[in-house]
Amino acid sequence: MSQRPTAAGDPVIVVDRLTKHYRVADKDPGVLGTLRHFVRRKHRVIEAVKSVSFDIAPGEIVGFLGPNGAGKTTTLKMLTGLVHPTAGSVRVAGHDPFRRAARFLEDITLVMGQKQQLIWDLPTLDSLRINAAVYRIPPAEVRPRIDRLAEMLSIGDVLAQPVRKLSLGQRMKAELLAALLHRPSIVFLDEPTLGLDVNAQTAVRAFLREYNAEVGATILLTSHYMADITALCERVLLVHDGALVYDGALADLVERFAPYREVEVELEHPVEREVLAAVAEIDTFEGRVVRWLVPRDALTQVVARALETLPVHDLRVSDPPIEQIIGRLFDGRFEGSAAPPTHPPAA
Repeated sequence: MSQRPTAAGDPVIVVDRLTKHYRVADKDPGVLGTLRHFVRRKHRVIEAVKSVSFDIAPGEIVGFLGPNGAGKTTTLKMLTGLVHPTAGSVRVAGHDPFRRAARFLEDITLVMGQKQQLIWDLPTLDSLRINAAVYRIPPAEVRPRIDRLAEMLSIGDVLAQPVRKLSLGQRMKAELLAALLHRPSIVFLDEPTLGLDVNAQTAVRAFLREYNAEVGATILLTSHYMADITALCERVLLVHDGALVYDGALADLVERFAPYREVEVELEHPVEREVLAAVAEIDTFEGRVVRWLVPRDALTQVVARALETLPVHDLRVSDPPIEQIIGRLFDGRFEGSAAPPTHPPAA
């Protein structure tokens, strides 16, 4: 078993067999189904989170990965007290989140890429002042905090504009500023760079690294952009179908469960797909460029076969992108991986 990286200090987040089930209506389609459901209701249970356990030390930045519907957002909502667990327990900074104690709310923040807290028609600075009042930040500290975070995010010149006039990237940065104005020690991020362009994503990542270094904040991050994870996280939690299937180093995940190389060939002229498939299983094929993902121990044979049987103009061998590895891991598209890894979580 790989050992996950640890930070100094007792865990600030402790999750023990956390479980969440939803009971939902199960109605047949159509008018007849509606009438039957009106007379005799049927329900089914959705197991959104299944006995998940992990802990996070102060100052760690941890990636929380999994396909859509795996239970990531539900877990975050339980960690922040928005949803009550069906079973299990969770402690965040020594608090039971669902009790929503004032001290707990001061210690945490939750940023969701598709939600906003800033008031649409007010200047951004006014919304930030409202947040400062809510968190009872001393008046003398409000403007210095705003100025410091705005400098880190490079948005000082737009704070006087109404929120509705900000670009998506500027608005997301302003949302981060608002969420971190009270200097929370624990930050939960759910798709914080969703929909942003490449430059804005890079800026947000740099800001989060700087905030972590300056404040020592613990960060739990979900994202579909693997660049967010690789840029910020050494450790990842991997969930599938509501269960935690991996807790450890991102590099170890790639090494243990995806020992593959990517072979890309640019052809002199188009070739029939059947000929290309005879070299190895095709990953992508477009125009005169074909890619294969092959086991490392078969790399030499595949490259030799390609050079012998194809009109090769150029050939490149590299490690596949991490997002491709994670996606194929869940899809079961690697040989011998019909399901996600059953790697037990680290103790």
